Amino acid sequence: MDTIKLEKKQVKMVAHRGLSGIERENTCPAFVAAANRSYYGIETDVHVTRDGQFVIIHDETTKRVSCESADINVESCDFSAVSELLLPDRDGSRVWRDIRVPLLAEYISICKKYDKRCVLEVKNTFPLPDLTRMVEDIRALDYLDGVIFISFSRENCINLRKLLPKAEIQFLCGEVSEETIAMLCEHRLDLDIHYPALTRELVERLHGLGILINCWTCDKQEDGEALVAMGVDMITSNILE
Repeated sequence: MDTIKLEKKQVKMVAHRGLSGIERENTCPAFVAAANRSYYGIETDVHVTRDGQFVIIHDETTKRVSCESADINVESCDFSAVSELLLPDRDGSRVWRDIRVPLLAEYISICKKYDKRCVLEVKNTFPLPDLTRMVEDIRALDYLDGVIFISFSRENCINLRKLLPKAEIQFLCGEVSEETIAMLCEHRLDLDIHYPALTRELVERLHGLGILINCWTCDKQEDGEALVAMGVDMITSNILE
């Protein structure tokens, strides 16, 4: 099994939750699989546990990613509750001992080792002290300049801009409104949008305002080719490379 190659021209490709079309999403094997390919960036999701650990998982609970073998809410328990949880491979097998819920530091370290941009989605709205501590943890790993922060939470994006005046920050949304465009301009944010909402006219307008465009989550080659033709800056995909 391999990725689907895209004639991407100037567009930067981002591996969604690691190379999740081949490996179990948001695990170290998925990050390494993406890192060993031509991806510009590796996207993932971060939550904070009850005891303050930053963990990599998309959902708030482990139910889906564990194929319903364990239903643990990562934000309402300590990290020890999930640290030994063995996740199944995509085929349901459990022979690999390294398919687990990683810590943020593991993800950052893989991206740093392979010189890939971290595209880090801050899930839910983080209290400012947690957001600040997360930024400082990444700074301590000497890779803060390698991170693009993304979030559906306007509060997260605005607080990150206050903490990091020069950082790349993208606001996630399903569709864009005039209010959203005004907010992006006010806080110097870029956009990460559900790709069917894009048109060539919208891309040109946003670029005219100095707003970069990432889009999620495109897995069909023909759709990827259309986005390339529109001139988007990044495409986030589970399988397109």
